[in-house]
This record gives sequence, structure tokens and C-alpha cells, in this order.
Amino acid sequence: MTISTRPSSALDEAGLQAAVAILASRDPDLAAIAARHGPPPLWARRPGFETLVAIVLEQQVSLRSGAAALDRLRRAAGGVAPAALAALGEDGARAAGLTRQKARYVVELGRAALDGRFDPAAIAAADDEAARAGLVGLLGVGRWTADIYVLMALGRPDVWPDGDLALAAAIRRAKRLDRLPTAADQRAIAEAWRPWRAVAARVLWHAYLAGER
Repeated sequence: MTISTRPSSALDEAGLQAAVAILASRDPDLAAIAARHGPPPLWARRPGFETLVAIVLEQQVSLRSGAAALDRLRRAAGGVAPAALAALGEDGARAAGLTRQKARYVVELGRAALDGRFDPAAIAAADDEAARAGLVGLLGVGRWTADIYVLMALGRPDVWPDGDLALAAAIRRAKRLDRLPTAADQRAIAEAWRPWRAVAARVLWHAYLAGER
């Protein structure tokens, strides 16, 4: 994979704190969440193969369920490395408790990492759109998975994770909507939070995890 575009600067704790203050000055609903719960965690993840596999396993399940699946996979394969998952194969991944679909995804991700279709260094060197495009080309990696990787593993400040159900619930409560916002609704609302949409997402997740939903 060859990607020549340049990435945005990654968020750190100081940048997160500053961005929360900027958002709070613009949006009273986000300001109220920050006042109730404090600033959100950075929730940074180490970029690379294991993190992408973990995010794939978190698709459409709770974080706890995803973590349990990753632990079972690690024990079955002897680690979460590309060669280990490729050698484990789909039958071995299913024996570890993964669904047929996710077993196929993680084994194919192992193969993609081995043959260079998934190159974490190239993804990290790309700008947001190019990084997303490089990830979405992999089997099992849709827009949400790619966005979460770019947001959390690469720490990009202006990524909005499309179609996140927790964010939909948090936005509904924060904005006092009478229904869950669609993905298009969420994107429209999030426009006001540029260039800190990933920080706004963290603020909203913080509220959701505190029970505001």
C-alpha cells in the first residue's frame, strides 16, 4: 500500500483538554456534559494489527463482549498476530467462539497484514480520508470500523464515527430530540463541531457510559 498524503496531528491529553474547552464555549449541551462528568478520557489505542482485529470483534456488540472474544481468540491462536490468525484458520476461530462471519474477517485480516494489503505504517502516514479508504478496502472493515480506528488508534481530532449507536443515543439526550438521530442527522449536527468532531464524540460517549442515554 502506497499513500503519500499527510496526516493530521494526533490528539494528546493537552490537546483533548483544550478542544473540550473550545467545544464547551460553542455548544452549551456539550458544556453541560463536561460540567457534569468532567472531560472525557482520551481512550487512545495502540495503532496496529491487534487493535484493528479488536475493533472488528466489537462490531455490533458491547465492548465487554468484544474484549472477551479477543481474549478467546488470543488463547486459541497463541497471540493476536497476523501469522497466528492465518494459521488458526476460520475453523479454529469459530472453535474459539467467533461467529462464522467474524472468523472469516479476522483470518482474512491476518492474511492481508502478511501480504501487505494492511500496512499499519502506511495507514498512519495517510490523511484521514486516505486512511479510511485504505481500511475500508479490507474484508470486514466498514465505515464505522475504519472511523473508530482512525479516531482512537491514530488519534485524529476531526473524525466522526458514522452510525455509532451509542452516539445516536447520547445526541438524542443531549439535544433533547424526540427520536434517535439517523446517521445523516448525526453528520449534520456534528458539522458545528468541526474541527473537533472526534473530541465531541468522546464527550458524548463519556455521557453515554455515565448512564445518560
